Amino acid sequence: MLTTRLIQLVETQAGPLAQAAVQDILSDERTRCFRKVPRAESEARLIALYQNLGRWLAAPKENGIREEYEYWGKTRFQQRIPLREIIYSLILSKKRLRRFIREHGLIAFSGDRIAPGELVPVELYGIQELNYLVGDFFDQALYYLASGYEAAAQASQSAA
Repeated sequence: MLTTRLIQLVETQAGPLAQAAVQDILSDERTRCFRKVPRAESEARLIALYQNLGRWLAAPKENGIREEYEYWGKTRFQQRIPLREIIYSLILSKKRLRRFIREHGLIAFSGDRIAPGELVPVELYGIQELNYLVGDFFDQALYYLASGYEAAAQASQSAA
């Protein structure tokens, strides 16, 4: 239950979390090409990821993840973002999420509402389980992102 509350906190804080992740991506030398992607587009993509995290983790439907991330891979190919940078941007997004979970999941609070700045008490096992689920989700997302990118590259070569 406390892990669920922590996921809810992630979902409610998706905007600021996405803004911080986008800043990580834009300031990292390994993701330079993302500077040509409109910031609002990158933020919207990450807000959707963080807002839907509970749904992805509670009832992981591989087809939904496949469709979402293959589309993302195709879009980034069309924007001429190198695959290694796309992969690293997702790694940075996962690191930002894990940092958020670590910072908000280990300190107790008083009260029942989830509010900005709230800290949710989660037992160590809950944090480990959540990190496992997050890692599994991002692994699938990376696979389908690369699959979509490759499909777009093959289609581009066939058209040429």
